[in-house]
Amino acid sequence: MDYAARRQKQAKKTEQTILQTALTLMRERGFDKVSVRDICREAGITTGAFYHHFSSKEALFKKGFSPLDLYMEQALAGHEQDQPAERLRLILVSYARFIQEECGELTGQYYQQRVMDPLAVTSMDPTRFTHRIMLDCLKQAERTGVLAIGRSPEWLADFCFRHFRGVVIDWVLHNYSYSLLERMQEDYGLFEKLFVDP
Repeated sequence: MDYAARRQKQAKKTEQTILQTALTLMRERGFDKVSVRDICREAGITTGAFYHHFSSKEALFKKGFSPLDLYMEQALAGHEQDQPAERLRLILVSYARFIQEECGELTGQYYQQRVMDPLAVTSMDPTRFTHRIMLDCLKQAERTGVLAIGRSPEWLADFCFRHFRGVVIDWVLHNYSYSLLERMQEDYGLFEKLFVDP
């Protein structure tokens, strides 16, 4: 690996460390009670390194829960050959578990900022891992003849993503008063109908 590639890999790793550390601290203390200095101390980096990646704590927060994609990659690793229905169930459960257990009440602040930002489109970027793995799952279902609904995999992936996000927002609006994971698992009964038995 050449020098530039190593630097790029290290920069990505540092950014992920900052994001994960910030997410953990903010979940424990709340967004307003965590400073850039706190994040840097806990992550073992300088404030200069922080500002190399993010212009402010708010900019970091706007980056979103990008650790979600890393979490999803780890959760889905080794399941590439599972049946599409099982893979979609695993995607849904992993997504809900991450939001409920890793983000908690920070989720409300995140969506509040997203709504206020007219350029808030990165969370819906179809190149993100979570969206890509869902689309791949539905394309696999189409290729193997088990996709029951007469819609394209692209349309269905978008629909599933909108549904997942809608349930998360409903959970926020209900003040986190029910188990998001249990609700998503209940809803999977609807998504099972996307598939016919192989």
